[in-house]
Amino acid sequence: MTANNAPKDKYKAVWLIFFTLGLGTLLPWNFFMTATMYFTSRLKDPATMDADRSNATDAPTTLAPGEVLDTRSVLEAKFNNVMTLCAMVPLLAFTCLNSFLLWVPQKLRIMGSLSVILLVFMVTAILVKVEIAPLPFFVVTMIKIIIINSFGAILQGSLFGMAGLLPTSYTTPIMSGQGLAGTFAAFSMICAIASGSELSDSAFGYFITACAVIVIAIMSYVLLPKLGFFQHFQNNKGVDDEKQMDPLTKGSAAESRPMSSQDSQQKPSMLGIFKKIWVMALSVCFAFTITIGTFPAVTVDVKSTIANGGAWEKYFIPVSCFLLFNLMDWAGRSLTAVSTWPGQDSKLLPGLLLCRVIFVPLFMLCNVQPRYNLPVYFHHDAWFIVFMILFAFSNGYLASLCMCFGPKKVAPHEAETAGAIMAFFLSLGLALGAAMSFLTRGLV
Repeated sequence: MTANNAPKDKYKAVWLIFFTLGLGTLLPWNFFMTATMYFTSRLKDPATMDADRSNATDAPTTLAPGEVLDTRSVLEAKFNNVMTLCAMVPLLAFTCLNSFLLWVPQKLRIMGSLSVILLVFMVTAILVKVEIAPLPFFVVTMIKIIIINSFGAILQGSLFGMAGLLPTSYTTPIMSGQGLAGTFAAFSMICAIASGSELSDSAFGYFITACAVIVIAIMSYVLLPKLGFFQHFQNNKGVDDEKQMDPLTKGSAAESRPMSSQDSQQKPSMLGIFKKIWVMALSVCFAFTITIGTFPAVTVDVKSTIANGGAWEKYFIPVSCFLLFNLMDWAGRSLTAVSTWPGQDSKLLPGLLLCRVIFVPLFMLCNVQPRYNLPVYFHHDAWFIVFMILFAFSNGYLASLCMCFGPKKVAPHEAETAGAIMAFFLSLGLALGAAMSFLTRGLV
């Protein structure tokens, strides 16, 4: 395949479609994560709420600014931890299984995944209007989270595989779409709150918005094969990409020359490649272990100390936690397009990632409520906002550098395998972070 004879991407239509599909890969998880206020409200135990309200009336307690009594049910208290675990473990599992699903046609994998995710959101929107007991609601919600992250992993792997047929610049819109998925979800939640509707009505509109975006992604994918730019690379790939895994073969097809017997016997060694990139692989794993170990399980429970019952109390977590994290994470990812400091052989990069451990105690010492073990050291909202900016930006920038440098540390014909190894360790970091979140939240 050659880019020299390719038609132009008219109106950047293919670029925009890949951006939309990238948005669709992470949007489902971000919509569920950002809607924790709605989900936890459905898990409250009415009997416990009445008893706590009665006790508070009979024996009023003086609380410090931002401090709250723990009136949560067990399901409500553990929701964020279990949600993160139910999201990241299937993501890791299906990222690994993606290599064994190549026998399934690409169109079925992408369209099937998008359709299942759309169905899950439609069910979620319907259930907003249906009364369900806390325990069944908790179980159903976790099953939905497992489903969307399982199919989201299949969708993501298939999408990057499809983008591999095109020029390398067409991976960028996927990454950009993924980076903006969280921002879009947080902004949608803020708009839902600002509407002034009841929580259930806001949640219904919120999930319907997600359905609309997934429908747009499905329509975009249907349109993609009809575009001349995409058809050119699809028709000139030489060998069916579902069956062809060796990058050397792809290169030979592109140059229209026969493969030598020596080339055909060269297959990248997984262990050999890992030995070249292990620092980058473990670094990106550690980055996301720290990130998911505190966000959102710990950060979502931080309470404002300056709201005093005002409007800022409703917006504090949607803005300071979710919107700010996603904006700064996206800014960090975007910066790697113009800056790659420190270099791929620098020891400073893993050193900076190790330094991010400091964010774990910093967030734990913010006004996380309720708390049982640690004192509140950083009372003011400004501390939490500053920590979140540095935390999110460093995650986006440093982790993206690792993902960029990993495949560059190996030979060109080993780059695809190196990328797969890096993706596995990224997912492993997410899963380890989900397990770590139980410890970090419990210590507070």
